[in-house]
Amino acid sequence: MPTFKDSNGNILEEGDKVTLIKDLKIKSSSQVLKVGTKAVIKRFADGDHDIDCKVDGSGNMMLKSKFVKKA
Repeated sequence: MPTFKDSNGNILEEGDKVTLIKDLKIKSSSQVLKVGTKAVIKRFADGDHDIDCKVDGSGNMMLKSKFVKKA
């Protein structure tokens, strides 16, 4: 399994708490995830959006590892 790194180069693992470093618009919705929103990594996936996580206030979501940093 490949290693996944956050925006600062820290290695991410399942169960890690991460924080968004950029405002992200949710596809097909008017909702925006703000900078500093916290999430917990549930698992990693192959593809463009490589982190499956639970985002505070928004539920389960797929994110790109380059838009998060380890909390």
